[in-house]
Amino acid sequence: MSIPESANTPPQPLTAVTAAMVEFLAEARVPTAHGSFTMKLFREPSTGLEHIAMVMGDVTGSALVRVHSECMTGDVFGSLRCDCGPQLDFAMREIGKKGSGVVVYLRQEGRGIGLANKLRAYQLQDQGMDTVEANQHLGFPADLRNFDIAAQILSQLGVSSVKLMTNNPRKVSTLESAGVKIEERVPVRSDVQPENERYLGTKARKLGHHIDWLD
Repeated sequence: MSIPESANTPPQPLTAVTAAMVEFLAEARVPTAHGSFTMKLFREPSTGLEHIAMVMGDVTGSALVRVHSECMTGDVFGSLRCDCGPQLDFAMREIGKKGSGVVVYLRQEGRGIGLANKLRAYQLQDQGMDTVEANQHLGFPADLRNFDIAAQILSQLGVSSVKLMTNNPRKVSTLESAGVKIEERVPVRSDVQPENERYLGTKARKLGHHIDWLD
């Protein structure tokens, strides 16, 4: 699915101020079921958070990219309450098929509210609230994530334009405003489960995610 021409306005260059948002710390080869990646670790000085770029092949210039926010319950333990784990697996599989690309893994658990509050939000969801209502009941916006950090990491990797694997229009607009050209939005489809159907519907209705395969 191509981005409309109106959305492809020339990106603004990264400024000297924003260029200091992340610093490179270390890297190592990490073999996975989808091929061999280089894990590059970055630190966000303002928060102390450490973010990851899983890089395969030559990604300078244009690259296939997934910007993925940390989800311990879904990514690590396979929770069916969300589609995070399957989305991460899809991205790594597609990069493995292509032989090049980047997964930017941001330490922004629970759309930015942290693991403890995420579990509190889960309790509220079990009592009848949806994911947005639960966050707001706890005193948070629906989404606290900062995707500017991903743009800075991509800049340090030499990536200037991306085929972005996402259903989230906010990721597209934030990366564009931070100077990353979006060549294409690649939909990330996942199976609908009884445990996540309401969650996916809420993301589509209230957060504008492109989840057009829901009944």
